[in-house]
This record gives sequence, structure tokens and C-alpha cells, in this order.
Amino acid sequence: MAVTFWKKKPAEQPTKPKGFWREWGDAILFAVVAATLIRWATFEAYTIPTPSMEHSLLVGDYLFVSKLHYGPRTPQTPLQVPLTHQTLWGTAIKSYSDLIQLPSYRLPGFSEIKRGDVVVFNVPFEDQHPADLRTNYIKRCVAVAGDVLEIKQQEVFVNGKQQVTPPQSQRRYFVDVPQPNDDLKNAFQQQGVVDYYAQGGTPQPNPAFNTPVYMVDMTATTAAFFKKQPYVRSIVNDATEPGKAEADVFPNNPDYPHSTPAPLVNWNRDNYGPLQVPKAGQTVQLTAQNVPIYQKIIQRYEHNEGITVANGQILQNGTPLTSYTFKQDYYFMMGDNRHDSLDSRYWGFVPADHIVGKAVLIWMSVDPNAGLGGKIRWSRLFNTID
Repeated sequence: MAVTFWKKKPAEQPTKPKGFWREWGDAILFAVVAATLIRWATFEAYTIPTPSMEHSLLVGDYLFVSKLHYGPRTPQTPLQVPLTHQTLWGTAIKSYSDLIQLPSYRLPGFSEIKRGDVVVFNVPFEDQHPADLRTNYIKRCVAVAGDVLEIKQQEVFVNGKQQVTPPQSQRRYFVDVPQPNDDLKNAFQQQGVVDYYAQGGTPQPNPAFNTPVYMVDMTATTAAFFKKQPYVRSIVNDATEPGKAEADVFPNNPDYPHSTPAPLVNWNRDNYGPLQVPKAGQTVQLTAQNVPIYQKIIQRYEHNEGITVANGQILQNGTPLTSYTFKQDYYFMMGDNRHDSLDSRYWGFVPADHIVGKAVLIWMSVDPNAGLGGKIRWSRLFNTID
């Protein structure tokens, strides 16, 4: 019997090298997939476009927002161009299709949302986009699920205890001067008092007053500085008195921006509540008085079928609901610039499934009103966010 102990291996055919375009295509595909995964599961870059968080965060700050803290969400809208949000870059063309909408789940994170956290979330009152593609807002969480929130003369109380006001938070003041002068203008610049709606960011006298009065947002420390200046006649905090109802605050405007404001309660931006923040598993009895508080949750946020609101009642398939058990946690968010922030005082609670992540680091800061040589705010680079 013939046995073959050794046989020459046939020569391998040389591998055909990849072409130039295929090399680049593979590299770009890998980069897009890697960037998409990083953006979804770990960190994402954001910028501050409005002054609602001044002076804690400034217009022109660029942030890293951690998805790891609270856990990344599974995509609700899978048909989306990678690395886009609502539109294709530089256009008004939608970057997604909402033909497929999936249930959203949150992977485990390493912390819960805490009072005082600076949080990025999808603003819940938008309905022209799916929940995970609504406009990103950034605010400070002042009350978590189950808390009872109250604002008394601009101070926040939670469960009856006064909360620490962020040291860089701002309020609006009226600065009355005998006449506009360079000392005041220079002091505004040195103290960081900015009006982003004015040319160059320099505050201008308010034309509603007969004398030169500036209506500006500033910290309490900055206000104390201006009170001591000889070129300032007076400085007054723009405080709303207790008991004076503002029709545009929640729940007087129960379905912002779709409802017609009406004075249901005598709350205002500076004197608000008490209001309990809903918690998953909590059951409430529905009454004509609290329907405006809970109607958006039941009708819009918790994906219930057949919900309508009519004559002060919430109905499901035409049958009035007398009680309701919440399916998820909710949060109350406020901007640190307390008189220039569209926040939960106006449109209500933030659902847990709208939470994007925690703002953790300022990696770049650009002053939109500075000259070319002073655009970068070097002192803010790589600052952590408190």
C-alpha cells in the first residue's frame, strides 16, 4: 500500500491589494461607525447657544456630555443619517424617517440624576420630531421624582428645605443712572454683564423708561458691586410679588405651546408651587384642579392610547379617568439665569426617557462678541461643570 508522507503545498495566489477608493471607503466607514457608537454610548459634544444658564455656563461654551452617568438610551428612531440630529448638515432637510419608531430603553449608568446636576435633555413640549430627536436643552435639575418643589421670593425649596443657589446664577436687575457713561460701559465689560441681543453684547438703556435705565441679568455679587458705584443712581431686583398670577407659567399654560394661558393658580416665576414631581409607580386621584398638571403626562409622554381632554376631564376611549399611575420618573429643570430661561416653570416636567446625559466638562469656550484676538476664553478651557 502506497502512503504519501509529504506533498508539496501548492503555491498560494497573491492577495489582490485594495484599490485607493476602497481603502478610503473602508476607513471612512470605520470612522463613522466608531464615532456613532462613541456618540451614542459614551460622550457627545454640545454647545451653549443661549444665555439661560449664565453665568454658570456661557454662550459659546463647548461641552462634553456624558451618556455613561445615567446610561445611554437605545435609539427610538433607527432610520437616521449617522452623526446628525434633526437635519442634514447646513440644510433644512430632515435627516431621519419616522416610519419606524421603537420602544426606548435605558442601559445601566453609574449614577442617578441628582438635584443640582446640569442635565442635557430633549425638550418634551416639541411634537414635530420624535422624542429622541427633539431639540436639546440644558438646565439644572432642581427637583427629582417624588420631591415637592416650591419657589419663595426667588429661592428654591425642596421638601421644605431651602436649596443652595448656584453661586454664578443670575437674576434681572434695573440699573438706573443719571446718564450713560464710559465708566458704566467699561464696568459692564469687566464684570461680564452681557446683552447677547444687543450689537457687540453691550447693554443699552431700555426705551420703556423715561430716564436711562438698563435692564440686565447679573449675579448677586455683581449687583452688590454696582450698588457701590458713584455713577449708579439705584439698582433694583426685578422681583415678582407673591400671589401675583402669571398666565404663562405651568400649569396656567398646561399644554405649552398649544394651550391658551389662563390664571388657574396664583403662581409666578419667582413664587411657585408647592408642586410634587411625579414618580414611577405613584398613583394620583384626578380632579378638575390637578388635570392641568397631569394632562400632558397622560396624553403625550406615557404613550397611552385613546386619551382626550375635555371639560376639565381626562378620558380614555371616552371614559373619564378618576386615577392614574405614572409609568416613569419625572424631573423639574431650571436655568441658572433665572429671569431669562424657558424651563419647567413654563412647560412642566421632563420625562425620564427624554434625558440625554450629564454635562461634565467645558473643552472650549468662544466669546461671540470679542474681537479676533480675544475670542477664546482661555480660563474656561477644560473646566469641570458643577
